[in-house]
Amino acid sequence: MYTGQKVRLREYRREDIPIRLSFINDPEICSALTPDIPYPITMHEEEKNYQSITAVSDTYRFAIETLKDQKLIGGCSINSVDWKNSVAVIGIFIGDRNYCGRGYGSDAVRVLLKFIFMQMNIHKIRLTVYSFNQAAIRCYERCGFRAEGVLRQEIYKDGRYFDKIFMGILKEEYLSDNDISANTKL
Repeated sequence: MYTGQKVRLREYRREDIPIRLSFINDPEICSALTPDIPYPITMHEEEKNYQSITAVSDTYRFAIETLKDQKLIGGCSINSVDWKNSVAVIGIFIGDRNYCGRGYGSDAVRVLLKFIFMQMNIHKIRLTVYSFNQAAIRCYERCGFRAEGVLRQEIYKDGRYFDKIFMGILKEEYLSDNDISANTKL
């Protein structure tokens, strides 16, 4: 559907449910995704989540699959859109550990940024990341995100407190970083 150098963002399919469930119930993946108590999600909950996906909303969810072998390796989403202020909030995860740290996440973020800025005409994209997730922070910085604020010691995990970091990128920064004119058709 939307293609980068290594990945394609596509719709979720019913056959993705068990794979996605194994990703989000992996304790390491789960603890990086949520500040909540890492409690396993049931098949029933994941099926309800799948059934709630619609193209007519302010939330858009994509499966991330590899270009080479069309393997589902994670997911990304536009979690909310503030149309008045032209701000979107995103999230991403690579659930297959064999693909972590190899550029697949960065590629997926770049594809998602291009979709949001060039198709939805959004002015700003923001996200939240936790200070213990240094790999994600580096990924977001490579994609042009900048830290905009920190809630110090906001997240309790494994007996310690960590910071909650807010990051953002403006459309003009994206266009400049990628040497794209605002009038370029993509």
